[in-house]
Amino acid sequence: MFKPVFALILFVFALLGCTESVNRDTPSRILLMGDSLFAVHGMSGQSVANGIERALKEPVVDRAVSGARFVYRLPISGAAGLSIPKQYRAGDWDWVVLNGGGNDIWLGCGCGACGPKLDQLVSKDGKRGAIPGFASRMRASGAQVIYVGYMRTPGVTSPIEGCADEGDEMDRRVARLAALDRGVHFVPLADLVPHGDRSYHGIDLIHPSTKASAAIGARIARIIAQTEARR
Repeated sequence: MFKPVFALILFVFALLGCTESVNRDTPSRILLMGDSLFAVHGMSGQSVANGIERALKEPVVDRAVSGARFVYRLPISGAAGLSIPKQYRAGDWDWVVLNGGGNDIWLGCGCGACGPKLDQLVSKDGKRGAIPGFASRMRASGAQVIYVGYMRTPGVTSPIEGCADEGDEMDRRVARLAALDRGVHFVPLADLVPHGDRSYHGIDLIHPSTKASAAIGARIARIIAQTEARR
């Protein structure tokens, strides 16, 4: 009884969390996919995608959904966006901006014995796993890929305080992935939050505040602008 109801709740949540931050009359070349790091503040126009739009003065298609994972087995809610790879929509994308893996680790292994889960997401050498596999697929389509890491807590107790080691290891592995391909870019957020500064987090001390979403969007936009300036 519980599982069908839970799946239905996730399905509705996914539909509510998935917004496309773009005027449909305006073509876009940037696709954003991921979890709540990107999805929060979408309804108020202050999400990470909105921050990229303001910095670059061009539209972004935002497919991010709160609660999404890279490895997600349920077909209906997965198709609605709780599976990050299934958020993808075919298009003439120059850039695919991506985050994810945090829910796989936090909900999948409780930030405890997470070695196998980390390996499932991205191997130590950055060459194998769900994240490299999806990045390779996007690169084959002609798009450049930006993978964005996660913020750290501001030095106060939060529900994800115990995930710091896993976050650091994820960053190291994705950085190795990016080093293998000039068309894959890693944007770390481990240094974004000053120690003791709660203004970058929402009240739950997990998700970004509007201030942080704007800062993350600006970092992503900077990578796009700098990369294109070198062409």
